Amino acid sequence: MFPAGPPSHSLLRLPLLQLLLLVVQAVGRGLGRASPAGGPLEDVVIERYHIPRACPREVQMGDFVRYHYNGTFEDGKKFDSSYDRNTLVAIVVGVGRLITGMDRGLMGMCVNERRRLIVPPHLGYGSIGLAGLIPPDATLYFDVVLLDVWNKEDTVQVSTLLRPPHCPRMVQDGDFVRYHYNGTLLDGTSFDTSYSKGGTYDTYVGSGWLIKGMDQGLLGMCPGERRKIIIPPFLAYGEKGYGDKIPGSAVLIFNVHVIDFHNPADVVEIRTLSRPSETCNETTKLGDFVRYHYNCSLLDGTQLFTSGETDAGSHEPSRPHFRGQRHDYGAPQEATLGANKVIEGLDTGLQGMCVGERRQLIVPPHLAHGESGARGVPGSAVLLFEVELVSREDGLPTGYLFVWHKDPPANLFEDMDLNKDGEVPPEEFSTFIKAQVSEGKGRLMPGQDPEKTIGDMFQNQDRNQDGKITVDELKLKSDEDEERVHEEL
Repeated sequence: MFPAGPPSHSLLRLPLLQLLLLVVQAVGRGLGRASPAGGPLEDVVIERYHIPRACPREVQMGDFVRYHYNGTFEDGKKFDSSYDRNTLVAIVVGVGRLITGMDRGLMGMCVNERRRLIVPPHLGYGSIGLAGLIPPDATLYFDVVLLDVWNKEDTVQVSTLLRPPHCPRMVQDGDFVRYHYNGTLLDGTSFDTSYSKGGTYDTYVGSGWLIKGMDQGLLGMCPGERRKIIIPPFLAYGEKGYGDKIPGSAVLIFNVHVIDFHNPADVVEIRTLSRPSETCNETTKLGDFVRYHYNCSLLDGTQLFTSGETDAGSHEPSRPHFRGQRHDYGAPQEATLGANKVIEGLDTGLQGMCVGERRQLIVPPHLAHGESGARGVPGSAVLLFEVELVSREDGLPTGYLFVWHKDPPANLFEDMDLNKDGEVPPEEFSTFIKAQVSEGKGRLMPGQDPEKTIGDMFQNQDRNQDGKITVDELKLKSDEDEERVHEEL
Protein backbone atom coordinates (compact mmCIF):
# COMPACT_ATOMS: atom_id res chain seq x y z
CA MET A 1 0.00 0.00 0.00
CA PHE A 2 1.17 3.51 -0.72
CA PRO A 3 0.90 6.43 1.73
CA ALA A 4 -1.87 8.93 1.38
CA GLY A 5 -1.35 11.90 -0.90
CA PRO A 6 -3.26 15.15 -1.20
CA PRO A 7 -6.28 14.69 -3.50
CA SER A 8 -6.75 17.09 -6.40
CA HIS A 9 -9.67 17.84 -8.69
CA SER A 10 -7.89 19.93 -11.35
CA LEU A 11 -6.99 18.63 -14.83
CA LEU A 12 -3.48 17.83 -15.95
CA ARG A 13 -1.63 20.22 -18.32
CA LEU A 14 -2.51 19.14 -21.85
CA PRO A 15 0.12 18.14 -24.46
CA LEU A 16 0.15 19.42 -28.02
CA LEU A 17 -2.53 17.24 -29.61
CA GLN A 18 -4.98 17.87 -26.83
CA LEU A 19 -4.45 21.59 -27.39
CA LEU A 20 -5.23 20.93 -31.02
CA LEU A 21 -8.42 19.14 -30.12
CA LEU A 22 -9.47 21.97 -27.87
CA VAL A 23 -9.31 24.55 -30.63
CA VAL A 24 -12.78 25.83 -31.37
CA GLN A 25 -13.99 24.21 -34.56
CA ALA A 26 -14.25 26.45 -37.58
CA VAL A 27 -17.59 27.75 -38.76
CA GLY A 28 -19.03 26.02 -41.81
CA ARG A 29 -19.21 22.44 -42.97
CA GLY A 30 -16.80 20.89 -45.43
CA LEU A 31 -17.59 18.07 -47.79
CA GLY A 32 -15.55 15.52 -45.78
CA ARG A 33 -15.81 11.79 -46.44
CA ALA A 34 -18.79 10.43 -48.30
CA SER A 35 -21.47 8.59 -46.36
CA PRO A 36 -22.62 5.13 -47.48
CA ALA A 37 -25.45 6.85 -49.36
CA GLY A 38 -22.91 8.85 -51.34
CA GLY A 39 -23.21 12.21 -49.52
CA PRO A 40 -20.96 13.72 -46.88
CA LEU A 41 -20.98 12.29 -43.36
CA GLU A 42 -23.52 13.90 -41.12
CA ASP A 43 -22.19 12.47 -37.84
CA VAL A 44 -19.33 10.53 -36.33
CA VAL A 45 -19.01 6.96 -37.57
CA ILE A 46 -18.22 4.58 -34.70
CA GLU A 47 -16.75 1.12 -35.22
CA ARG A 48 -16.56 -0.88 -31.96
CA TYR A 49 -13.97 -3.48 -32.88
CA HIS A 50 -13.22 -4.69 -29.34
CA ILE A 51 -15.92 -4.74 -26.66
CA PRO A 52 -14.96 -6.17 -23.22
CA ARG A 53 -17.20 -8.82 -21.74
CA ALA A 54 -17.81 -6.85 -18.57
CA CYS A 55 -18.83 -3.21 -18.78
CA PRO A 56 -19.92 -1.97 -15.36
CA ARG A 57 -19.89 1.62 -16.54
CA GLU A 58 -20.15 3.58 -19.82
CA VAL A 59 -18.81 7.05 -20.52
CA GLN A 60 -21.36 9.83 -20.07
CA MET A 61 -21.21 13.59 -20.51
CA GLY A 62 -19.25 15.20 -17.71
CA ASP A 63 -17.11 12.11 -17.01
CA PHE A 64 -13.36 12.36 -16.65
CA VAL A 65 -11.66 9.87 -18.97
CA ARG A 66 -8.14 8.66 -19.67
CA TYR A 67 -7.49 7.14 -23.10
CA HIS A 68 -4.87 6.43 -25.75
CA TYR A 69 -5.35 7.14 -29.46
CA ASN A 70 -3.76 7.21 -32.89
CA GLY A 71 -4.95 9.95 -35.26
CA THR A 72 -4.65 9.56 -39.08
CA PHE A 73 -6.03 11.03 -42.28
CA GLU A 74 -8.05 9.09 -44.81
CA ASP A 75 -4.87 8.05 -46.66
CA GLY A 76 -3.46 6.52 -43.44
CA LYS A 77 -0.93 9.26 -42.77
CA LYS A 78 -0.55 9.79 -39.01
CA PHE A 79 -0.90 13.32 -37.73
CA ASP A 80 -0.60 12.61 -34.00
CA SER A 81 -0.56 9.84 -31.38
CA SER A 82 -0.67 9.73 -27.60
CA TYR A 83 1.43 6.57 -27.76
CA ASP A 84 4.32 8.52 -29.30
CA ARG A 85 4.30 10.81 -26.27
CA ASN A 86 3.77 7.88 -23.87
CA THR A 87 1.10 10.00 -22.19
CA LEU A 88 -2.60 9.27 -21.90
CA VAL A 89 -5.18 11.91 -22.70
CA ALA A 90 -6.85 12.85 -19.41
CA ILE A 91 -9.83 15.17 -19.80
CA VAL A 92 -13.54 15.77 -19.11
CA VAL A 93 -15.81 14.83 -22.01
CA GLY A 94 -18.96 16.49 -23.22
CA VAL A 95 -18.20 19.97 -21.92
CA GLY A 96 -16.54 21.54 -24.97
CA ARG A 97 -12.94 20.70 -24.16
CA LEU A 98 -12.64 18.31 -27.10
CA ILE A 99 -13.67 18.62 -30.73
CA THR A 100 -17.32 17.69 -31.07
CA GLY A 101 -16.56 14.51 -32.99
CA MET A 102 -14.33 13.16 -30.21
CA ASP A 103 -16.87 14.11 -27.54
CA ARG A 104 -19.56 12.17 -29.40
CA GLY A 105 -17.27 9.27 -30.27
CA LEU A 106 -16.33 8.61 -26.63
CA MET A 107 -19.91 8.46 -25.37
CA GLY A 108 -20.96 5.01 -24.16
CA MET A 109 -17.45 3.55 -24.18
CA CYS A 110 -16.42 0.87 -21.69
CA VAL A 111 -13.02 0.56 -20.04
CA ASN A 112 -10.71 -1.47 -22.32
CA GLU A 113 -13.05 -0.98 -25.27
CA ARG A 114 -11.41 -0.12 -28.62
CA ARG A 115 -13.12 2.03 -31.21
CA ARG A 116 -12.39 3.51 -34.60
CA LEU A 117 -13.94 6.95 -35.01
CA ILE A 118 -14.44 8.69 -38.35
CA VAL A 119 -14.93 12.39 -37.69
CA PRO A 120 -16.23 14.57 -40.55
CA PRO A 121 -14.73 18.05 -40.93
CA HIS A 122 -17.69 19.93 -39.49
CA LEU A 123 -17.26 17.92 -36.24
CA GLY A 124 -13.47 18.36 -36.35
CA TYR A 125 -11.57 21.40 -37.56
CA GLY A 126 -13.93 22.44 -40.35
CA SER A 127 -13.01 24.37 -43.47
CA ILE A 128 -10.18 26.22 -41.74
CA GLY A 129 -8.24 23.24 -40.32
CA LEU A 130 -5.25 23.82 -38.07
CA ALA A 131 -2.28 25.56 -39.61
CA GLY A 132 0.54 23.19 -40.45
CA LEU A 133 -1.17 20.14 -38.94
CA ILE A 134 -4.78 19.65 -40.06
CA PRO A 135 -5.68 20.75 -43.59
CA PRO A 136 -9.06 22.36 -44.34
CA ASP A 137 -12.06 20.03 -44.76
CA ALA A 138 -10.12 17.04 -43.42
CA THR A 139 -11.89 13.89 -42.28
CA LEU A 140 -10.11 12.52 -39.21
CA TYR A 141 -9.68 8.90 -38.18
CA PHE A 142 -9.04 7.97 -34.55
CA ASP A 143 -8.26 4.56 -33.07
CA VAL A 144 -9.12 4.92 -29.37
CA VAL A 145 -8.77 2.65 -26.32
CA LEU A 146 -10.41 3.75 -23.06
CA LEU A 147 -8.45 2.99 -19.88
CA ASP A 148 -10.26 4.90 -17.15
CA VAL A 149 -13.49 6.76 -16.41
CA TRP A 150 -14.84 8.52 -13.33
CA ASN A 151 -16.99 11.42 -12.29
CA LYS A 152 -16.54 14.08 -9.63
CA GLU A 153 -19.81 12.86 -8.09
CA ASP A 154 -18.43 9.33 -7.60
CA THR A 155 -18.08 7.77 -4.16
CA VAL A 156 -16.19 4.71 -2.95
CA GLN A 157 -17.85 1.61 -4.37
CA VAL A 158 -17.78 -1.49 -2.17
CA SER A 159 -18.86 -4.99 -3.16
CA THR A 160 -18.63 -7.97 -0.80
CA LEU A 161 -16.92 -10.98 -2.33
CA LEU A 162 -17.01 -13.22 0.76
CA ARG A 163 -18.49 -12.58 4.19
CA PRO A 164 -17.94 -15.17 6.94
CA PRO A 165 -21.08 -16.52 8.63
CA HIS A 166 -19.85 -15.43 12.07
CA CYS A 167 -18.92 -11.77 12.48
CA PRO A 168 -18.11 -10.98 16.12
CA ARG A 169 -17.30 -7.35 15.30
CA MET A 170 -16.77 -4.97 12.38
CA VAL A 171 -13.99 -2.52 11.57
CA GLN A 172 -14.47 0.95 13.03
CA ASP A 173 -12.42 4.14 12.97
CA GLY A 174 -9.47 3.80 15.32
CA ASP A 175 -9.08 0.05 14.84
CA PHE A 176 -5.74 -1.46 13.88
CA VAL A 177 -6.29 -3.75 10.88
CA ARG A 178 -4.14 -6.48 9.32
CA TYR A 179 -5.16 -7.23 5.76
CA HIS A 180 -3.96 -8.49 2.39
CA TYR A 181 -4.73 -6.71 -0.87
CA ASN A 182 -4.22 -6.69 -4.62
CA GLY A 183 -4.30 -3.26 -6.25
CA THR A 184 -5.08 -2.69 -9.93
CA LEU A 185 -6.02 0.16 -12.21
CA LEU A 186 -9.47 0.16 -13.84
CA ASP A 187 -8.07 -1.51 -16.97
CA GLY A 188 -6.68 -4.39 -14.88
CA THR A 189 -3.05 -3.25 -14.70
CA SER A 190 -1.56 -4.34 -11.37
CA PHE A 191 0.29 -1.68 -9.38
CA ASP A 192 0.82 -3.30 -5.98
CA THR A 193 0.09 -6.36 -3.84
CA SER A 194 0.75 -7.30 -0.23
CA TYR A 195 1.01 -11.01 -1.09
CA SER A 196 4.45 -10.54 -2.62
CA LYS A 197 5.81 -8.87 0.51
CA GLY A 198 5.67 -11.81 2.89
CA GLY A 199 3.08 -10.38 5.25
CA THR A 200 -0.09 -8.41 5.71
CA TYR A 201 -0.43 -4.65 5.47
CA ASP A 202 -0.94 -3.40 9.03
CA THR A 203 -2.29 0.04 9.87
CA TYR A 204 -4.82 2.13 11.77
CA VAL A 205 -8.11 3.01 10.11
CA GLY A 206 -9.42 6.57 10.17
CA SER A 207 -6.20 8.10 11.46
CA GLY A 208 -4.76 9.54 8.25
CA TRP A 209 -2.40 6.64 7.52
CA LEU A 210 -4.39 5.50 4.48
CA ILE A 211 -5.83 7.21 1.42
CA LYS A 212 -9.35 8.43 2.19
CA GLY A 213 -11.04 5.88 -0.06
CA MET A 214 -9.38 2.94 1.67
CA ASP A 215 -10.27 4.35 5.09
CA GLN A 216 -13.90 4.37 3.95
CA GLY A 217 -13.79 1.02 2.18
CA LEU A 218 -12.49 -0.92 5.19
CA LEU A 219 -15.22 0.25 7.56
CA GLY A 220 -17.75 -2.41 8.52
CA MET A 221 -15.60 -5.37 7.45
CA CYS A 222 -15.58 -8.59 9.47
CA PRO A 223 -12.52 -10.73 10.27
CA GLY A 224 -11.99 -12.96 7.24
CA GLU A 225 -14.17 -10.85 4.93
CA ARG A 226 -13.16 -10.19 1.30
CA ARG A 227 -14.17 -7.01 -0.52
CA LYS A 228 -13.68 -5.24 -3.81
CA ILE A 229 -13.16 -1.51 -3.25
CA ILE A 230 -13.22 0.95 -6.17
CA ILE A 231 -11.79 4.37 -5.31
CA PRO A 232 -12.03 7.50 -7.49
CA PRO A 233 -8.79 9.47 -7.81
CA PHE A 234 -9.87 12.41 -5.65
CA LEU A 235 -10.15 9.89 -2.76
CA ALA A 236 -6.86 8.25 -3.74
CA TYR A 237 -3.76 9.94 -5.21
CA GLY A 238 -5.42 12.72 -7.19
CA GLU A 239 -4.07 14.23 -10.39
CA LYS A 240 -0.43 13.66 -9.40
CA GLY A 241 -0.67 9.89 -8.94
CA TYR A 242 2.04 8.06 -7.03
CA GLY A 243 5.47 7.01 -8.24
CA ASP A 244 5.73 5.24 -11.57
CA LYS A 245 2.95 2.74 -10.85
CA ILE A 246 -0.13 4.91 -10.28
CA PRO A 247 -0.74 7.57 -12.96
CA GLY A 248 -2.42 10.87 -12.24
CA SER A 249 -6.23 10.90 -12.03
CA ALA A 250 -6.43 7.09 -11.90
CA VAL A 251 -9.30 5.07 -10.45
CA LEU A 252 -7.96 2.34 -8.14
CA ILE A 253 -9.40 -1.11 -7.47
CA PHE A 254 -8.44 -3.03 -4.34
CA ASN A 255 -9.35 -6.64 -3.61
CA VAL A 256 -9.01 -6.77 0.17
CA HIS A 257 -8.94 -9.70 2.62
CA VAL A 258 -9.11 -8.69 6.29
CA ILE A 259 -7.18 -11.13 8.49
CA ASP A 260 -7.91 -9.54 11.86
CA PHE A 261 -8.22 -6.23 13.66
CA HIS A 262 -8.27 -4.87 17.16
CA ASN A 263 -8.48 -1.65 19.08
CA PRO A 264 -5.82 -0.48 21.57
CA ALA A 265 -8.57 -0.32 24.19
CA ASP A 266 -9.57 -3.98 23.71
CA VAL A 267 -9.52 -6.42 26.61
CA VAL A 268 -9.56 -10.21 26.48
CA GLU A 269 -12.90 -11.48 25.15
CA ILE A 270 -14.04 -14.55 27.08
CA ARG A 271 -16.84 -16.85 25.93
CA THR A 272 -17.75 -19.97 27.90
CA LEU A 273 -18.26 -22.94 25.59
CA SER A 274 -19.19 -25.51 28.25
CA ARG A 275 -19.10 -26.02 32.01
CA PRO A 276 -19.06 -29.26 34.01
CA SER A 277 -22.46 -30.49 35.20
CA GLU A 278 -21.30 -30.97 38.79
CA THR A 279 -21.17 -28.09 41.24
CA CYS A 280 -18.03 -25.95 40.96
CA ASN A 281 -17.06 -24.61 44.38
CA GLU A 282 -13.57 -23.40 43.49
CA THR A 283 -12.35 -21.58 40.43
CA THR A 284 -8.86 -20.65 39.32
CA LYS A 285 -7.20 -17.58 40.80
CA LEU A 286 -3.83 -15.85 40.78
CA GLY A 287 -1.14 -18.10 42.23
CA ASP A 288 -2.90 -21.35 41.31
CA PHE A 289 -1.04 -24.03 39.45
CA VAL A 290 -3.15 -25.17 36.49
CA ARG A 291 -3.01 -27.76 33.75
CA TYR A 292 -4.98 -27.04 30.60
CA HIS A 293 -5.46 -28.07 27.00
CA TYR A 294 -5.67 -25.51 24.23
CA ASN A 295 -5.69 -24.81 20.52
CA CYS A 296 -4.42 -21.46 19.23
CA SER A 297 -5.21 -19.93 15.84
CA LEU A 298 -5.44 -16.61 14.06
CA LEU A 299 -8.87 -15.04 13.59
CA ASP A 300 -8.96 -16.18 9.96
CA GLY A 301 -8.77 -19.82 11.13
CA THR A 302 -5.07 -20.45 10.52
CA GLN A 303 -3.98 -22.88 13.24
CA LEU A 304 -0.76 -22.06 15.03
CA PHE A 305 -0.28 -24.25 18.11
CA THR A 306 -1.84 -26.86 20.32
CA SER A 307 -1.19 -28.40 23.75
CA GLY A 308 2.11 -30.17 24.27
CA GLU A 309 4.18 -27.79 22.16
CA THR A 310 6.21 -24.69 22.89
CA ASP A 311 3.47 -22.30 22.09
CA ALA A 312 1.88 -18.93 21.38
CA GLY A 313 0.71 -18.69 24.97
CA SER A 314 4.23 -18.85 26.34
CA HIS A 315 6.94 -16.25 26.56
CA GLU A 316 9.34 -18.90 25.24
CA PRO A 317 10.25 -19.26 21.52
CA SER A 318 7.48 -20.92 19.56
CA ARG A 319 7.07 -22.81 16.32
CA PRO A 320 4.12 -22.97 13.90
CA HIS A 321 1.56 -25.73 14.03
CA PHE A 322 -0.99 -26.38 11.31
CA ARG A 323 -3.40 -29.20 12.05
CA GLY A 324 -6.78 -29.65 10.48
CA GLN A 325 -8.80 -30.58 13.57
CA ARG A 326 -9.61 -29.00 16.88
CA HIS A 327 -8.87 -30.85 20.11
CA ASP A 328 -5.92 -32.83 18.75
CA TYR A 329 -4.20 -32.19 22.07
CA GLY A 330 -0.90 -33.55 23.31
CA ALA A 331 0.13 -33.33 26.97
CA PRO A 332 -1.56 -30.60 29.02
CA GLN A 333 0.17 -27.27 29.34
CA GLU A 334 1.17 -26.22 32.87
CA ALA A 335 1.37 -22.74 34.35
CA THR A 336 1.23 -20.86 37.62
CA LEU A 337 -1.24 -18.02 37.14
CA GLY A 338 0.27 -14.61 37.68
CA ALA A 339 3.87 -15.90 37.49
CA ASN A 340 4.55 -14.26 34.09
CA LYS A 341 5.02 -17.62 32.41
CA VAL A 342 2.26 -17.14 29.81
CA ILE A 343 1.14 -14.09 27.85
CA GLU A 344 -0.99 -11.66 29.83
CA GLY A 345 -4.18 -12.29 27.86
CA LEU A 346 -4.05 -16.06 28.35
CA ASP A 347 -3.22 -15.61 32.05
CA THR A 348 -6.34 -13.44 32.38
CA GLY A 349 -8.52 -15.81 30.39
CA LEU A 350 -7.58 -18.82 32.54
CA GLN A 351 -8.72 -17.16 35.76
CA GLY A 352 -12.16 -17.90 37.22
CA MET A 353 -12.44 -21.29 35.50
CA CYS A 354 -13.84 -24.54 36.87
CA VAL A 355 -12.03 -27.82 36.26
CA GLY A 356 -13.53 -29.26 33.08
CA GLU A 357 -14.71 -25.88 31.78
CA ARG A 358 -14.05 -24.93 28.15
CA ARG A 359 -13.61 -21.34 26.98
CA GLN A 360 -12.89 -19.36 23.86
CA LEU A 361 -10.48 -16.45 24.37
CA ILE A 362 -9.79 -13.65 21.88
CA VAL A 363 -6.53 -11.99 22.88
CA PRO A 364 -5.53 -8.63 21.31
CA PRO A 365 -1.84 -8.26 20.40
CA HIS A 366 -1.03 -5.79 23.18
CA LEU A 367 -1.96 -8.61 25.60
CA ALA A 368 -0.15 -11.23 23.50
CA HIS A 369 3.03 -10.83 21.45
CA GLY A 370 2.63 -7.18 20.43
CA GLU A 371 3.90 -5.54 17.25
CA SER A 372 6.95 -7.81 16.98
CA GLY A 373 5.09 -11.11 17.22
CA ALA A 374 6.98 -14.31 18.03
CA ARG A 375 8.37 -17.22 16.08
CA GLY A 376 5.29 -18.56 14.31
CA VAL A 377 3.11 -15.62 15.39
CA PRO A 378 2.82 -12.57 13.09
CA GLY A 379 3.33 -9.10 14.49
CA SER A 380 0.19 -7.34 15.78
CA ALA A 381 -1.79 -10.59 15.49
CA VAL A 382 -5.01 -11.20 17.41
CA LEU A 383 -4.94 -14.73 18.83
CA LEU A 384 -7.89 -17.07 19.28
CA PHE A 385 -7.53 -19.66 22.04
CA GLU A 386 -9.83 -22.54 22.84
CA VAL A 387 -8.89 -23.76 26.34
CA GLU A 388 -10.07 -26.58 28.60
CA LEU A 389 -9.04 -26.65 32.27
CA VAL A 390 -7.76 -30.10 33.27
CA SER A 391 -6.75 -29.51 36.90
CA ARG A 392 -6.19 -26.81 39.50
CA GLU A 393 -4.02 -26.74 42.61
CA ASP A 394 -3.60 -24.01 45.14
CA GLY A 395 -0.30 -22.34 44.55
CA LEU A 396 2.28 -21.25 47.11
CA PRO A 397 3.14 -17.71 48.15
CA THR A 398 5.93 -16.12 46.17
CA GLY A 399 9.33 -17.41 47.31
CA TYR A 400 8.01 -20.56 49.02
CA LEU A 401 8.85 -24.12 47.96
CA PHE A 402 6.86 -25.86 50.70
CA VAL A 403 4.09 -24.82 53.10
CA TRP A 404 2.53 -26.46 56.15
CA HIS A 405 -1.21 -26.95 56.18
CA LYS A 406 -1.19 -26.35 59.92
CA ASP A 407 1.51 -25.26 62.34
CA PRO A 408 4.86 -27.02 61.82
CA PRO A 409 6.07 -29.53 64.47
CA ALA A 410 7.15 -27.91 67.70
CA ASN A 411 10.45 -29.86 67.64
CA LEU A 412 11.07 -29.63 63.91
CA PHE A 413 14.81 -30.41 63.91
CA GLU A 414 14.42 -33.37 66.29
CA ASP A 415 11.69 -34.86 64.06
CA MET A 416 13.79 -34.32 60.99
CA ASP A 417 16.95 -35.86 62.56
CA LEU A 418 15.83 -39.42 62.06
CA ASN A 419 18.95 -41.15 63.48
CA LYS A 420 19.34 -38.56 66.26
CA ASP A 421 22.99 -37.81 65.52
CA GLY A 422 22.53 -34.02 65.53
CA GLU A 423 22.84 -33.70 61.76
CA VAL A 424 20.38 -33.99 58.88
CA PRO A 425 21.90 -35.18 55.59
CA PRO A 426 19.98 -34.95 52.26
CA GLU A 427 18.54 -38.46 52.61
CA GLU A 428 16.94 -37.75 56.00
CA PHE A 429 15.69 -34.35 54.84
CA SER A 430 14.05 -35.86 51.74
CA THR A 431 12.46 -38.71 53.70
CA PHE A 432 11.01 -36.29 56.25
CA ILE A 433 9.53 -33.86 53.67
CA LYS A 434 8.00 -36.65 51.61
CA ALA A 435 6.37 -38.06 54.75
CA GLN A 436 4.79 -34.67 55.52
CA VAL A 437 3.37 -34.50 51.99
CA SER A 438 2.01 -38.06 52.03
CA GLU A 439 0.38 -37.51 55.43
CA GLY A 440 -1.28 -34.31 54.23
CA LYS A 441 0.60 -32.10 56.68
CA GLY A 442 2.19 -29.92 54.00
CA ARG A 443 2.63 -29.53 50.24
CA LEU A 444 5.39 -28.77 47.80
CA MET A 445 5.32 -26.10 45.13
CA PRO A 446 3.21 -27.54 42.28
CA GLY A 447 4.42 -27.82 38.73
CA GLN A 448 8.00 -28.79 39.51
CA ASP A 449 9.78 -32.12 39.95
CA PRO A 450 9.45 -32.94 43.70
CA GLU A 451 13.03 -34.23 43.87
CA LYS A 452 14.32 -30.95 42.48
CA THR A 453 12.13 -28.91 44.83
CA ILE A 454 13.31 -30.89 47.87
CA GLY A 455 16.90 -30.56 46.67
CA ASP A 456 16.47 -26.77 46.41
CA MET A 457 14.98 -26.69 49.91
CA PHE A 458 17.96 -28.61 51.32
CA GLN A 459 20.44 -26.26 49.62
CA ASN A 460 18.63 -23.28 51.15
CA GLN A 461 18.93 -24.76 54.66
CA ASP A 462 22.51 -26.03 54.30
CA ARG A 463 23.87 -22.54 54.80
CA ASN A 464 27.55 -23.45 55.00
CA GLN A 465 27.17 -25.91 52.10
CA ASP A 466 28.86 -28.79 53.96
CA GLY A 467 26.27 -31.39 52.92
CA LYS A 468 24.31 -31.48 56.20
CA ILE A 469 21.90 -29.32 58.19
CA THR A 470 22.45 -28.55 61.86
CA VAL A 471 19.97 -27.19 64.39
CA ASP A 472 21.50 -23.72 64.06
CA GLU A 473 21.08 -23.71 60.30
CA LEU A 474 17.45 -24.87 60.15
CA LYS A 475 15.05 -21.95 59.92
CA LEU A 476 11.53 -21.58 58.56
CA LYS A 477 11.15 -19.02 55.80
CA SER A 478 8.52 -17.19 57.83
CA ASP A 479 11.09 -16.78 60.64
CA GLU A 480 13.69 -15.57 58.13
CA ASP A 481 11.27 -13.01 56.73
CA GLU A 482 10.46 -11.76 60.23
CA GLU A 483 14.17 -11.43 61.08
CA ARG A 484 14.71 -9.50 57.85
CA VAL A 485 11.93 -7.07 58.74
CA HIS A 486 13.48 -6.42 62.17
CA GLU A 487 16.88 -5.86 60.55
CA GLU A 488 15.37 -3.31 58.16
CA LEU A 489 13.62 -1.55 61.03
